[in-house]
Amino acid sequence: MTGQPVRLAAIHDTPLSVEEVLASLDDDADGGVTLFVGRVRDHDGGKGVSGLDYSAHPTALARLREVCELVAARHDVDGVAAVHRVGALGIGDIAVVVGTAAAHRGTTFDATRDLIDTLKAEVPIWKHQLFADGTEEWVGTP
Repeated sequence: MTGQPVRLAAIHDTPLSVEEVLASLDDDADGGVTLFVGRVRDHDGGKGVSGLDYSAHPTALARLREVCELVAARHDVDGVAAVHRVGALGIGDIAVVVGTAAAHRGTTFDATRDLIDTLKAEVPIWKHQLFADGTEEWVGTP
């Protein structure tokens, strides 16, 4: 065990690696590791999606780390990791990978759900969604 629950908090403008997040949570003390992988889907609200673009506020990385620390404090986990992508993404691309590690699986399921939900609610990363019909919308902007 590293003693530091936040193992990885990053924002990348290049494709994300599930393996990077999994490796950051590797610890022989943990019997459970739960990951959530968020991908770009081809539809939203009944409309076809052709792609999207994520933008991050300059404070987003610091806020992401704070969210990881909050989740670690709320759950009995040994490890927390979160990586978000920015820039242009296509259908099927990975937009976010989060995970937690703990002695028991139930803890990791609860903590990982809390992590992705809190990240989406509190980290200033915004989605500009492009629809197949030529329209667009911003999601998550203040």
